[in-house]
Amino acid sequence: MYGDRRSGLGLLALLYGCGAVLCAAGALWPMSARTPVGLLAALAGCGGALAAVMWTGRDRLPMAAVHAALMLLSLLTALVAWRSATAVGIVGLGPALVALGMLAGHVLPPGPARAHAAAGVVVVSAGAFAAAPEGFLSPWSAAVVTAVVLTEAQIRQTRALRRAACTDPLTGLVNRRAWEDGAARLLAAAGRAGEPVTVAVLDLDGFKAVNDTGGHAAGDALLRSLASSWRSELRRSDLLGRVGGDEFALCLPGSDTAATADLLQRLRAVSAGPWSAGTATARPGEDLDEVLARADAALYRQKAVRSARRTTVD
Repeated sequence: MYGDRRSGLGLLALLYGCGAVLCAAGALWPMSARTPVGLLAALAGCGGALAAVMWTGRDRLPMAAVHAALMLLSLLTALVAWRSATAVGIVGLGPALVALGMLAGHVLPPGPARAHAAAGVVVVSAGAFAAAPEGFLSPWSAAVVTAVVLTEAQIRQTRALRRAACTDPLTGLVNRRAWEDGAARLLAAAGRAGEPVTVAVLDLDGFKAVNDTGGHAAGDALLRSLASSWRSELRRSDLLGRVGGDEFALCLPGSDTAATADLLQRLRAVSAGPWSAGTATARPGEDLDEVLARADAALYRQKAVRSARRTTVD
């Protein structure tokens, strides 16, 4: 999932810290007599302070802090470009543009990442062209192209890695971690909107016998068939995941107990094998763990009843 606030703030703290060191070096050893030593010294102090704030607050600051820090980085880089005394100083800001885009591509979804990268290119380029030095157009263009290409590469690589990390390779459903993250968000959204949300835990009956009789290939085929059949009956807002070997979980926003029972009947009608289910509709103030615990308890009760019935018949 995107929105890794802690990682984003940690990387931004590192980036701001590196920028502060470079600004301090520029102030101590200026490239020319026209180098804005005072500005570089001020930016060194400001960058160091912001780096410390982001690093120490990476567990508490909201996701909005990542967006704000990225925008501020673009503005500060544009300011340095505008006040640069030499063309070399302007071109030397290219790596900052690349770092901004790649960091956004690593932490943010594709849309916001591209927006931050584009804003950085526009703002910093505006600062560069407003500066006094000339003759930097060709190398600056190369820096801009590099930033755009590497940002897009980072976005695509991150998207592929996140998809692989969140997907069950056998069924194509989300895995346990991704399901829990998504269900927690749906639960929170339903709580804010005052709408019902129900969690269902589905566990296959006799799955070990399927593997013992037909081999693991038969078990895998059954899991894939169930996942495909169930997905066709769900809404786009419903979240289905494989959370164990033969266990699945559903999060159903906007569904109460009655609506969930109707859905489970439809799922049974298209299922290639038997399964048991336990459901729980979230109560006000409950978190996901509490709702899941009630759904698990209901599942175990249903399995116990079925086991008792089979014993009686035998």
